[in-house]
Amino acid sequence: MTKLRLGVIGAGSWAVAAHLPALAKLADDVEFVGVCRHGGQALARIKDQYGFQIASEDYRDVLAADIDIAVIAGPTSVHHEHARAALAAGAHVLCEKPFTLTSEQAWDVVSAAEQANRYLLLSFGWNYAPMVERGKALLAEAGIGAVEQISVTMSSQTRELLTNTGVYPDADRDTVPESATWTDPRLSGGGYGQAQLSHAIALAFGLTGVRARGAFALMSSPGGAPVELHDAICLALDGGGICSIGGASSYIGADSNKHHLAVEAVGDEGQLHVDVFRERFSLFRPDTGQTDLEVSVGEGAYDGERAARRLVDLALGRTTDNPAPGELGARTVEALELAYRSAASGAFVTATTA
Repeated sequence: MTKLRLGVIGAGSWAVAAHLPALAKLADDVEFVGVCRHGGQALARIKDQYGFQIASEDYRDVLAADIDIAVIAGPTSVHHEHARAALAAGAHVLCEKPFTLTSEQAWDVVSAAEQANRYLLLSFGWNYAPMVERGKALLAEAGIGAVEQISVTMSSQTRELLTNTGVYPDADRDTVPESATWTDPRLSGGGYGQAQLSHAIALAFGLTGVRARGAFALMSSPGGAPVELHDAICLALDGGGICSIGGASSYIGADSNKHHLAVEAVGDEGQLHVDVFRERFSLFRPDTGQTDLEVSVGEGAYDGERAARRLVDLALGRTTDNPAPGELGARTVEALELAYRSAASGAFVTATTA
């Protein structure tokens, strides 16, 4: 079988730390064709390390190389342009989170994927975790009914990253994250909400299928941080449910740098609880009692390589299961867009589009 021709647009720290190593392990399936990033020295190093045929600071050179799959991993501000162009070029696309700066952009990329008949995946790592995938199957079978309330709590080691005093623990040491990517709102769209709560919202919304229609949010930037480090968000959901989300930038070294993330959802027929730190997934229904998944150590841990592996499996037709599709990405953007609007205005805000 002919190998999938890979193009990478935005080979920054996380792409080099996670996506490229994952794809390099799939040498029988993937041909490293084109890579794009700014900075000639880093670009040349990545080209040589992974054997890319083309290396350019212009993403259009990568798309012109007849690629089959694309990883979009530049700053959030250019995801819309790059993902849309890759889909138009005929590639299946894995896009880094945060997805886009606006919900209008997000839904536009979703529409482009549908029109091109190509897969669009988001890099929401926990949605690909075996514990979560098995739990979602259990939820689909048993269900908790109409969602009434969701609680989401998250803390992760981003304090140094978002204050321009350091990097995140899993950053590639030879490709240090550029601070503006995370702390210039024109590029990032915000701070902890964009950098980390996008993961948490995608986990909660992916399991429950809900959509935000309004928000009230408070955000904190202690010490003059350029973006917010902490978030307290209340969402009104379609169908009448409510959702509370708490996010905190914790210090490097806390709990051996393992992320804290938990989701609890209560419906009119039961409730579920997911805790990736403790690696627990349980579902309770009054009629059948509680079911606790048997979870092996590591099943809930974050693995940044799973999304790239799934991109390859989808493109080769080995599966049709996409745990983090574009429409889920768009729903996360909607929720965060509402939260940032509310924090800026100090008022409860509602969605302006259907």
